[in-house]
Formats: sequence, structure tokens, C-alpha cells
Amino acid sequence: MIDQSQFQRRTVSFYTLGCKLNFSETSTIARQLENEGFIRGDFREGADVYIINTCSVTGSAEKKCRYAIHRALRINPKAFIVVTGCFAQLKPEAIASIEGVDLVLGSNEKLEMAFYLGVLEKKEKAEIHAGNIAKDKRFMPSWSSGDRTRTFLKIQDGCDYFCSYCTIPLARGRSRNATIRQTVEQAKEAGNAGAKEIILTGVNIGDFGKSTGETFFELLKSLEKVEEVQRFRISSIEPNLLTDEIIQLVADSSKFMPHFHIPLQSGSDEILKLMKRKYDTALFRKRVETIKTLLPHAFIGVDVITGVRGETRQEFEKTHDFLRQLDISQLHVFTYSERPNTQALKIDYSVPHEERKQRSALLHELSAFKVRKFYKQFEHTSARVLFEEHPSNGLMHGFTENYIKVEFPFNPALINQIVDVKLKTLSAHSGNMTLQLPKQPFGEQTFYFVPENLNI
Repeated sequence: MIDQSQFQRRTVSFYTLGCKLNFSETSTIARQLENEGFIRGDFREGADVYIINTCSVTGSAEKKCRYAIHRALRINPKAFIVVTGCFAQLKPEAIASIEGVDLVLGSNEKLEMAFYLGVLEKKEKAEIHAGNIAKDKRFMPSWSSGDRTRTFLKIQDGCDYFCSYCTIPLARGRSRNATIRQTVEQAKEAGNAGAKEIILTGVNIGDFGKSTGETFFELLKSLEKVEEVQRFRISSIEPNLLTDEIIQLVADSSKFMPHFHIPLQSGSDEILKLMKRKYDTALFRKRVETIKTLLPHAFIGVDVITGVRGETRQEFEKTHDFLRQLDISQLHVFTYSERPNTQALKIDYSVPHEERKQRSALLHELSAFKVRKFYKQFEHTSARVLFEEHPSNGLMHGFTENYIKVEFPFNPALINQIVDVKLKTLSAHSGNMTLQLPKQPFGEQTFYFVPENLNI
């Protein structure tokens, strides 16, 4: 346990790598430590304690972990360094051997951070606490706050799929979750803390309920009744778990946004088999067609991995052609990197690294085309935008219900407000949508906005 006398006015800073799930967990750890008396500070300004929450999906994520450790020690050589998360779960000894690391915590131990911190004295040898995640049935709830306007609510953890290229089941264990009642309470808590929009996140969220005898669909129906939250989004959900009844619920809902994020990974059935995915391209196409039939304006983001072992040029072209023909809005492109202890390493054909980069570039180019085509449909239409907090180059941004990113001159009065707007056209410098609205007085300033439902 923490020695209370050791850390009065101690500062803590965080560096998070990887998925939105990691960000929600980092936010929960931050709240826990603030309750213990820590002051959260900026990574660049120096802190007494640095907590680095790692990812193991790609080799570059591991490199970024090492970089963050070295950077923290350059800023404050006496800082207490904690490394946690997926990379820490998979390779605790390797991380503990890095000079300057004091504490290594596994995937479940991270959410008991306050228990493990101790007296915060630099150690000659890092202390390791990383249990057997495969046998650990605990579910640690978390939700993000303070880092961004929209809140990420962790509803599920772990995965039972063991795809051939993936280390996540090794790093996060088996699929597990809290009950629907407990998850709804977390959503209400986030709503009462000011969250207007919640993104449901996890490793394999469609598997929700497996450990409690419930279903993801039942959870969605319960969340629909949560009065404290105005918007919900479903984050990445496997196509074999995205049922017609879930799509219909979103279509009928006033709270669930018309926005889907569906991992495809490959548009080649041969590669999908090598990946040990649980669907084929026919099923994926059917899911997209169902969404577009019920929700023609819905945003559909798709994950795709290129350069995986076994992906010949011909198989890549199948993927590119399949994606080009699909009525989707954006691609999230990942360049494959070999991960230790995965079945994919047994596949003979390895794509040269330069070829992987070229294929990735082609898919990014296709994604840019898809995004522009999707946005163009909504020029000069009305939308409801939830504005985010952080400005960039004098602009703030927000998202429409169907996930169009909108830019506007920064004004703090609009932060975390849902505003009726009219979309203009694509921004020349960023590709986001800008607004074209009649000038209206707002305090001492003049901005562009439509005043309906603007309760500030």
C-alpha cells in the first residue's frame, strides 16, 4: 500500500499507447491516484511518478514504450517509473531490465495501482507484479474523464478468439465483463460527471455477457433507458457478432448514433482463413448492406491489416477491390508486424517490409477517397454536433451524429455542448467539414451558429 507520508503533493503523469480501452483505464487510474492525493501533471513538465500504459499490437508500440521511459528519465532522472498494460503483461522481465524502471504491473494489476506503488523510492531492480492473466477472471471497470469530451466506457475485457496474428488474448486473458446492472451504473456515473456521449469499448464487445449469462443486445436495450447520457456509440464490433437486431436497434434509437466500426482485416477469404477469423467476405458485405438499407446516412469505419504473412500480391488486390466496392466511409489501416508467440509465424510467405509500406499507402489513399465521398453527401445539410474541448490552430472541432468531424473557431462556451448546425464544405487544409451559418451575437463576440437547442 502507499505510504501516505511519502507522497504529499507528489505529481503523477501518464503516457498511454494503443487502443481507446487503454485510455479509459489510464483515466480511471488517474482518478484513483488523485483520490489518494496525487496531482496530475503534464508529461513534458516533469513529474515525481510516470505511469506508462503500453500496447503490444505492433512492434512500433513496443519501441514507443521504450522511448517514453527514456524521455521521462531525461525530464526527471529521479522519477519513479511504472510500466503497465499489454506489453508489460507479455514481457515483464524485459521491461524490468530497462534501466530506470521501478515497477512493472500486468493487465489486471494496473487498476490496483494505488496498492502497488508503495513508498515511491527508486529501486536497484524493478519490482514485477504480473499474474497469470489466462486464469484471472476479474473484470476491472473503467471509464475516461477529463482527457476529452466524449467518454470511453469499458464494458468488456479479454478475448477468446485467438486469431493467428494477435497477442491480445495472451495480454488480456479470456473474455469477461461486469453485469448489465453494474455497467448501467457506470454509464450513469459518467453521465452525472458531465458525459454527454459515451463510446462502449472493450477487446471484443460483442462478446459481452459471456461471463454473466447475458447478451450485448440486452445491454444496449438497458443503456437506451439511461437518462443521464444523451448519446452512445458502439466501438469496434466483430461482424459475426453484429446481428441484424443490433443494427435495427440503432436504426430505431434516439440515443445510439448511426456509426459502426467493424474489423474486416482482409478482403480475401483465403487470408481470413489464415488469420482464423470467424466470418468471410460474404457475411461482411451483408452486414454493410443491412446497415445502409436501414441507415443510409450511417458512418462505417473498417479495420484492415496489410502485409500479413501469406498475403501475396494477388490476395492484396482482392482486398483492395473488395474495399473499393463496399459502401463504407473510412479505413483504419494497420501495417502488419510479426508478434512473438503467434500462430502466424508458422506461415511461410513473408511480405517484404517495403512492399508492406506500399500496400499500406494504397489503402490510405483509398480511405481518403472514401471519407471525401462520404462527407460530400452532407454538404449544405443540417446536423447536430457535440463540440470537443481542445483547440488546434484557433479551431475547435466536434462530431455529428454520424461521425462527420466539424471545425469551428474556438469558443469555450461551446465545449461539451450539442449544437444544431449547417454543414458547409470540406476544409481545404484538413479535410474536415466546416460550417456556414448566419452571424449571430454571442456575448461580446460574433460567431457562426444556429441558436436552436443551444442552452448555454
